Amino acid sequence: MHFYLKKQLLLCGIFLFCWVAPVLAQKAITITGDMPEHICTRTEIDYLEDASGKLSAHEATSANYTDAYKPNPDYFPKNFHRQSVYWFRIKVNYTEPLAPNQSLFEFFDQTTQHIEAYIPDTKGTYQKAKTGAGESFTNRLFQHKNFEFVIPERNRGEHTYYFRVSSTERVNIIIVYRTISHFIHYALVEYITYGLFYGMVLIFCLHNLLMFLAVKLKQYLYYVLYILSVGLYEMCTDGIAFQFLWPQAPHWNAYAYGIALYCVSLFALVFTKTLLQVKQRNKLLYQIINYTIAARTLYFLVCLFANNSLFTFRSIELLPLSVAFVTGIIIWKQGFKPARFFVLAYFFLFIGFVIKGFYVMGYARLLPGAVGHYSISFGFVLEMIWLSFSIGDQVRIFRKDKDLAQQETIRQMDLNAQLQNSINQKLELQVAERTKELVKKSAEIEHQARVIECQNIDLINTNKQLQKQAEEISRMNVLLEKDNFQLKTSIEKVTEARIDARELTFEEFSQKYPDREHCNEFLAGLKWANGYKCSKCGNANYSTGRAPYSRRCTKCSYEESVMCNTIFENNRIPINKAFYIVYLIYTTKGNISSYQLAEKLDIRQSTCWAYAIRVKGIMDDRKILSKRSKKSGWSDLILKG
Repeated sequence: MHFYLKKQLLLCGIFLFCWVAPVLAQKAITITGDMPEHICTRTEIDYLEDASGKLSAHEATSANYTDAYKPNPDYFPKNFHRQSVYWFRIKVNYTEPLAPNQSLFEFFDQTTQHIEAYIPDTKGTYQKAKTGAGESFTNRLFQHKNFEFVIPERNRGEHTYYFRVSSTERVNIIIVYRTISHFIHYALVEYITYGLFYGMVLIFCLHNLLMFLAVKLKQYLYYVLYILSVGLYEMCTDGIAFQFLWPQAPHWNAYAYGIALYCVSLFALVFTKTLLQVKQRNKLLYQIINYTIAARTLYFLVCLFANNSLFTFRSIELLPLSVAFVTGIIIWKQGFKPARFFVLAYFFLFIGFVIKGFYVMGYARLLPGAVGHYSISFGFVLEMIWLSFSIGDQVRIFRKDKDLAQQETIRQMDLNAQLQNSINQKLELQVAERTKELVKKSAEIEHQARVIECQNIDLINTNKQLQKQAEEISRMNVLLEKDNFQLKTSIEKVTEARIDARELTFEEFSQKYPDREHCNEFLAGLKWANGYKCSKCGNANYSTGRAPYSRRCTKCSYEESVMCNTIFENNRIPINKAFYIVYLIYTTKGNISSYQLAEKLDIRQSTCWAYAIRVKGIMDDRKILSKRSKKSGWSDLILKG
């Protein structure tokens, strides 16, 4: 019975192997004489991962490693472990002899650092060719943004090609077979398309820059910087920047797109705050945007100075762009009309990202290749158009509100004039009626003539008093107009003063804290403001210590300096400069760099960086406390406790 069961399992295994093996086996690409191009996909590419990176070309192409190659699990192969070297193998079956140098293999991902191609010749040996983003651009076979390898003369039959790929970034291994004539046509159309795209970027930048110079609205300037950042990022990912901006400096490829992406996120959030008036309309969203900018800036600095391989995690940009998108939706729901174009712009950009993601994962094969490959570029173009509409709509609404305010002012002036005329007419009618009554009484009663005459005199005097009162009212109106003008001028001056406000210079700051003596006196008053208490034994009695302003415990004789348990403990720079560093970081909300601090105080940048990290850490820890305190200031950061 046991033997029979083993036999049945063996037969099932043989059957499954015979059924699955043809499915998993690598398919050869069939190239006919009239085929202009072919994109290699999942079943046509096998791969071999070399974790050590020491596998030679002779070994990788030998028969001993034939079974070591595995089928590609994705639609487009990827280097899942960026520390490893990957070998890719494709088989091509030529139905007709191939003329020399009339076709080529092309790699699309321009961020791939090193590619080595091993192409068999008519003698049966492999010819090596090398290119990649880590090599000088002028060393390429064609002065083209993609990577090309020319196929020499080929006989009819099946031939195997090997490609060795290494890159510190996650790349898509998109291998395309093309004839030279089709490649030339494709390249010309592609570069014309790039010219149109970057031409639109420049036109949008120039238009909005002129609008900024005309109306002085900051959102135009931030929009220009955002578009320029998008253009630079697209040039880096397309390989255009490497071709035209730094062809002799391939090391810039490891930094350029990361810097461009940071600028895209930064200016997108700043533009969002300004355009949608987030600070006035939603305080919580304003704080979230500021925190996002700070976090993205910190991550950028870590990537730039500590580990530039972190630039490869581009998906982090979804966080700031999502914050901007959600902010637009919320502000739109709150009734701000220009936000509708803003939301529509980011919707198109989001659709572009989604299509690009599905295309890379192989789920959008029904879409044309150009739509999938350039979906983000199309999204950016639509975003630029709708963001321009959003800015224009905001300006239109501002102008409409201004016109309505002017019309309301004119209407109010007309009402005032009508009211004044009505009062004057009523007064004239009353005077006329009163005069008739006086005349009638004087005719009827002569003996009351003197009385009436006296009454007339009284009326004349009253009229004079009324005239004097009218003159006094006119004079008061003139004074009020003068006061209103002075008040308006004062408001303008206060506004200008707020605009020109700046932090104290080191010289101005030093007037209050000129030397170590004054600084120690300030620290002692701040540290022991609530009374002395020994940090060792808790005793409240003390005597003067040896160091200036230090205090010695009368019980355990422990002497504590004024800098102990403060942010300046173990300080090695002049104390007044350390004070000014804390003041600058606090007043700039941590937005001043260590290089600016070093330049202002003539101190080494590393020392300023260490102080900045320490102060910013304390500012982050006490952020909630600072919001609740009514009298928070830079001195609140000094004590550690």
